[in-house]
Amino acid sequence: MNWLTSYVRPRINSMLGRREVPDNLWIKCPETGEMVFHKDLEENKWVIPASGFHMKMPAKARLKDLFDGGSFESFAQPKVAQDPLKFRDSKRYADRLKDSRLKTDQEDTILAGLGRVQGLKLVAVVHEFNFIGGSLGMAAGEAIVKACERAIAEKCPLVIFPASGGARMQEGILSLMQLPRTTVAVNMLKEAGLPYIVVLTNPTTGGVTASYAMLGDIHIAEPGAEIGFAGKRVIEQTLREKLPEGFQTAEYLLEHGVVDMVVKRHDIAPTLARLLKILMKQPADQAVALPAAVPA
Repeated sequence: MNWLTSYVRPRINSMLGRREVPDNLWIKCPETGEMVFHKDLEENKWVIPASGFHMKMPAKARLKDLFDGGSFESFAQPKVAQDPLKFRDSKRYADRLKDSRLKTDQEDTILAGLGRVQGLKLVAVVHEFNFIGGSLGMAAGEAIVKACERAIAEKCPLVIFPASGGARMQEGILSLMQLPRTTVAVNMLKEAGLPYIVVLTNPTTGGVTASYAMLGDIHIAEPGAEIGFAGKRVIEQTLREKLPEGFQTAEYLLEHGVVDMVVKRHDIAPTLARLLKILMKQPADQAVALPAAVPA
């Protein structure tokens, strides 16, 4: 124990009325280096005001922001085996789950809910990237399947916001099996004649990209989002070629026809409402226009 830091400094701070300042009060823009007060960032939907850089948005905040009045029915997390392989790398998988639950206050990476967006009923599914990189494991796969089944039961569209590094390696083949399971669930939704829209956020990679993230009727991407299967460095090492500037960004994929539009976060809700009302053959609000695609 350090006597100066553990005893003397706290005593001086208490006498002077000083308080410890949290480390995350100011957020640095990865693009410009600008420091933004965290409250200002939250109020601006986690978009840096000056540069327009889209930071990762917490899953709970995204659901609350998406639905009218922040009101929605939150779905219960399905129960699955917690550590079926008793996996351990630098630390036990069970400990990683415990740490992520404390960090995010979530049971696993997927949050799903039922609500209304500009009056239109829909089911929304969101990845929480801070939960083991938004990885797809048994719990996440089951949550997506249940969300699809609920959308079918409610006869409403489903919108998903992936943000993931891919399949969860700690669950091995059980994680990889979620790729065909979620694909079947999406096909069930389509067979029921219900729209399925994917809003690609930063990053969307690996097995998630290889399954439900690329099966949407319409693909929207947030500006600057990294979207792909393997990472840029891995591809360059495999091909032994330098990849184009901006490769795997939302704007590059829009230019090459992989995504349908790039939409700023502030315009996501009205864009979804407009598109889904058209797809569901419901009267569209003429005051809500589709935003212009962000130029590459």
